[in-house]
Amino acid sequence: MKKFILPVILMATISLGACENMQNAGVKEKIGSVIGAVGGGYAGSKIGGGSGQLWATAAGTLLGAWAGNEIGKSLDKADLMYAQQAEAKAYEAPLGQQVSWNNPESGNYGTVTPVRDGSTESGDYCREYEQTIYIGGRAETGVGVACQREDGKWEVIS
Repeated sequence: MKKFILPVILMATISLGACENMQNAGVKEKIGSVIGAVGGGYAGSKIGGGSGQLWATAAGTLLGAWAGNEIGKSLDKADLMYAQQAEAKAYEAPLGQQVSWNNPESGNYGTVTPVRDGSTESGDYCREYEQTIYIGGRAETGVGVACQREDGKWEVIS
């Protein structure tokens, strides 16, 4: 049991320290960090088994957050607006249909693809989506989940 608790405490400590540093980061960096952390954690969870898988997930999350933060610095407000519009369209698009965005001024572009849907225990309709952002020809992919609330508005929950 101690072998399990120590890594969890270590990951929580590192994560809380990273969150503290993010308070001074810009919105683009925060969004990039979240997308990167989700994608990195997912990728890391697919590596190894047992405690090795736990470490791979933690390392993937931290590396993904760092990479996403760096990419987020490169996005401008127009990029963010285009990406958010594509994300909103993906909430209503058929599963598997890729919604693209492009900022002709920066040359950055991306896609959002709804990959799965379902409902929460409280009845909120949710969609899982994959988002890929290309900055300078380099791709960064992340996975997120958004749920539609009773008032019809969508909220990204992860």
